[in-house]
Amino acid sequence: MKYNHLFKKGTIGNLVLKNRVIMSAMGTNLAGPNGEVNDHLIAYYEERAKGGTGLIIVEYTSVDYKYGRAAFNQLRIDEERFVPGISRLAKAVQKYGARLFVQLQHPGRETTSMVLGEGRQIVAPSAVTCAAIGEEPRALTTAEVKEVVNQYVRAAYRCKLAGVDGVELHGAHGYLINQFLSPNTNLRTDEYGGSFEKRMRFVEEIVAGIKEQCGLDFPVTIRLSVDEFEDGGTNVELSKDIARYLEKVGIDGIHASCGNYNSMDKMVESMLFEQGWRVYLAEAIKQVVSIPVITVGVIREPEFAENILADGKADFIAMGRTHLADPEWAKKALEGREKEIRKCICCLNCTRETTYVRCALNVRTGRELEFKELSRIDEKRQIAIVGGGPGGMEAARVLTLKGYDVTIFEKDNQLGGQLNLVTQPKAKEKMNWMIQYHLNEMARLQVDVRLNTEATLESIQSLDPYAIFLATGAKPIIMDVEGHDLPHVCDYEDVLLERRSLVNKKITVIGSGMVCYSVTNQLAQKGNDVTLIEVPTATGEKVSAPTRMMLLNRLKKASVEIIEGHLVRKIQPNSVIVEEELSGNLREVDVDHVVFSMGTESFNPLEELYRSHFENVFVIGDAINPGSITNAIKDGFEKAFVLESIVTKKVSEEVLV
Repeated sequence: MKYNHLFKKGTIGNLVLKNRVIMSAMGTNLAGPNGEVNDHLIAYYEERAKGGTGLIIVEYTSVDYKYGRAAFNQLRIDEERFVPGISRLAKAVQKYGARLFVQLQHPGRETTSMVLGEGRQIVAPSAVTCAAIGEEPRALTTAEVKEVVNQYVRAAYRCKLAGVDGVELHGAHGYLINQFLSPNTNLRTDEYGGSFEKRMRFVEEIVAGIKEQCGLDFPVTIRLSVDEFEDGGTNVELSKDIARYLEKVGIDGIHASCGNYNSMDKMVESMLFEQGWRVYLAEAIKQVVSIPVITVGVIREPEFAENILADGKADFIAMGRTHLADPEWAKKALEGREKEIRKCICCLNCTRETTYVRCALNVRTGRELEFKELSRIDEKRQIAIVGGGPGGMEAARVLTLKGYDVTIFEKDNQLGGQLNLVTQPKAKEKMNWMIQYHLNEMARLQVDVRLNTEATLESIQSLDPYAIFLATGAKPIIMDVEGHDLPHVCDYEDVLLERRSLVNKKITVIGSGMVCYSVTNQLAQKGNDVTLIEVPTATGEKVSAPTRMMLLNRLKKASVEIIEGHLVRKIQPNSVIVEEELSGNLREVDVDHVVFSMGTESFNPLEELYRSHFENVFVIGDAINPGSITNAIKDGFEKAFVLESIVTKKVSEEVLV
């Protein structure tokens, strides 16, 4: 076996797990409107169990829906009526040899009165406001604290009745247990605060109550923010003491996480974080306890995970978004199919979804009931795909799996499209994961890829294609402002592809977004005097607030001047005129060169021609909806998945006409 440590059996308490791979809990919003388990939720978790995961920790589950609701349709276990649904979920997972834990959670101050409803004020150990939430909580009374302890205990007992294998207490990320543990948020003077032991009492009573009600053999683990990355909060040294204490009172394992809502960029990392950067937190805890320690955080590759275990830094590997991108991660690693693993690139698309869990790379995530199995065609048919970006390659992958003969025409000398323009080293690494996955799939599935090849009408006609997919991508947007066509003005592609040599110059970059920040940083690193005029992209691309702040801070450290809240009025041979939005005051910024990084617009020059010669022509990706990897892959997958139905519908409509 290649990964002897990763696929060695492990134990938590007396529970035996078939391997050391854990799917960590992540909110999905797939639960029913009343917080109940439904078929969508079961299908989602069953897919991950089928993929070989040893332990699945079900998303944060409410123990108190009145004051402990973290989302509008959060999964619940606060009443007996939710036991049957949890039981169905457990059986669906366990039949594949996986084990199931339910994560018990109360958000405390990290929710809102809007989510709680009925005008209820949020609650916490003390009336300390979370800056990220902005609402002052009401301090729980001593009697209320004891009732919440009982709510946790009863919730765990319901889980045992449902046949769940164990529970994880969510004591991380600034939620209620974390709030009791942290000196920042626990200012109480009763028996639940004032000293280390008193701050520990809340979780200690929960653990003792669960062990009494469920038995000593019922595993109870806890997720801890080993470092909240906040002055006065939990840190590594304090968490070592917390871990020692928890082991003494009967906890069966510690899941080492970090952060809270005020340090969200550490909780859910962008692509700027290195693989496994959090492992040191688990390693620190493992030094002081003998119970199992679980590590988590941007772990994507089997070899990397194997080395963590081999080096004794942790006992189990937990991966969250990794399992969104590829539910078969464990199975593929076990079978030596690493090249087929679709690695999460930390694009944060899953955190921006407000309806239900989704993944930019894996369209089936959260839609398992909608896209069950690929239907293979009965006879060989040709498909032509023009453009080898992410949308085109995803369409090629799905169509080939369905039995089509696919040919990709790519005018450049490499596949990947706009993804190849990323230059920031850590982001580049992750984008390369995505490109390499599709390259491997093109080779494995024997897709006919024709690089450096224009898709002429004659070359397409020679294939006699059943359908044509136009994935011709997008081109940079140049702001329609006076002076935009002057010779010293260019776009971000000119910089990234080094079509212009810009060194030791005064450069103004106009735009925003990941590519813009990357281009700005690259120019600054080459010794240029750079000013960024931050204006919204034409496509409305948004970077999450924590990531944006991190990137802007890096630019400031690189001596980039950042101008916000201004409109670009005119570009002149040696300057850019901007107007402050609030005051209307004009300002002149001296320049040698101007670089636009305003996003992209569709590039679709072939549709009209092809529709006049072929029946089934489909436009996908940036060519129809520019600016998003998510949309490109989604479009390619969906149209490829339902191609026969689309064509049949089209033919039927023509017959009716």
